[in-house]
Amino acid sequence: MRKKYVARLTQEERAQLTDMVSKGKTAAYKIKHANVLLKIDADGPKWSDRQAAEAFGCSERTVFGIRQRLVVEGLKPALERKKREHPPTAALLDGAKEARLVQIACSTPPQGRARWTLKLLAEEMIALEEVESISPQTVMRTLKKTH
Repeated sequence: MRKKYVARLTQEERAQLTDMVSKGKTAAYKIKHANVLLKIDADGPKWSDRQAAEAFGCSERTVFGIRQRLVVEGLKPALERKKREHPPTAALLDGAKEARLVQIACSTPPQGRARWTLKLLAEEMIALEEVESISPQTVMRTLKKTH
């Protein structure tokens, strides 16, 4: 099968990667990516994705991703981990809702209470229909961030 992304390293890139691997003074994942790039180089050993994955303890998909980033974006992004385009879940509170939470936390606590608890603040946000649901931990993180 013909590869869509053919990794070809220049002499300078090869020297840089070899130096990085031999020194071992950088993050382990970068050293692994450098080793993979050195082995899958079309002008070098020409290892298959499967061979590189087995040799360096990663999946074939990882090797493919490293190869693709080298061809499309260059050497530096190929050595880094893939960046997420979006967070796994959308933020529950935007700026206005965070401000409302702080406003509630600074207000007088409910009758019979000496102070606001995280659970009470979460329940109040739900009662005021600011959010559909919110955990006390989310309230805590938000208040800690704005403190």
